[in-house]
Amino acid sequence: MRASLLRRLALGTALTVGLLSGAALAAGPLTYGLKPTRIAPDTYVFEGSTKHFTRSNGGNILNAGFIVTTDGVIVIQTGPSRRYGEEMRAAIRRVTDKPIRKVFISNLHPDYWLGSQAFTDVAIAALPGTIAGIEEEGRGIADNMYRLVGDWMRGTEVVVPTEPVLGSTVKFGDHTLRLIPLHGHTAADLMLLDETTGVLFTGGVVFCDRTPTTPHATVADWLAELDAVEALDIRLLVPNHGHIRPDKACVAQTRDWLTWLDGTLRRAVENGLDMADALELPIPERFAVLDVLREEYRRSVAHLWPKIEQDSLPRVN
Repeated sequence: MRASLLRRLALGTALTVGLLSGAALAAGPLTYGLKPTRIAPDTYVFEGSTKHFTRSNGGNILNAGFIVTTDGVIVIQTGPSRRYGEEMRAAIRRVTDKPIRKVFISNLHPDYWLGSQAFTDVAIAALPGTIAGIEEEGRGIADNMYRLVGDWMRGTEVVVPTEPVLGSTVKFGDHTLRLIPLHGHTAADLMLLDETTGVLFTGGVVFCDRTPTTPHATVADWLAELDAVEALDIRLLVPNHGHIRPDKACVAQTRDWLTWLDGTLRRAVENGLDMADALELPIPERFAVLDVLREEYRRSVAHLWPKIEQDSLPRVN
């Protein structure tokens, strides 16, 4: 009887493994299916999801891009994994056979730079603060992505940018790029304005129809960053998260959210609420256009509450 039971269990296990293997083969290898969209002369973007990092999207929630100049290709962000970076490079090759001259990384958040293994043969440039942040937090950031998106991350390792850059205007072939160093969304935020086409790559400074993220944010400084964006003459705004726009409407949208968020949490502290209460506060209807609204609001409460609460406490000398 025991032998018969063991045989049935073994058969059941074999069938289960066979079915799972068949399903995996049917599903095929993981792929981001990256397709570049031309948004301006010589300028392309890989448009990502406006959702969270998940195992269904592989962490593809950003708008990475590239510019094809007469002197070669400029890449802006490398994506959330080695797989993404490799697919991105292959997609660029389908557009042009010109060599990649330089990669720019806008901040230390994972979807901006974890694909950099695919570009280690060229200079990878970032602000000194971003380089320091990746050196300090990169391994933990990568480990967290492995937990969030699983097998999409296979083979991904930390690659620290190799070239520190500051604010300057640089010419690549027939395109002139203005590098704009800021801080607020993170401790070091790099925006790139292509003065030739008027396309502004804002990195994480502007979100468009997607709720802003705040794990490294200082809200007052972030609002000052938005002032800097408002002062620029642009034709097209490319946020790292959300929809590409021919205007600055999403600058006002991002400002409105940050102003409401900061003011609401400060009033909650002043009124004696605790963090559990703040997590459930109502969100104004005008923000319903923002994707992942309640989820990101709750994450922001967790990020910002301790400092706001600390600021409100009287100091005793």
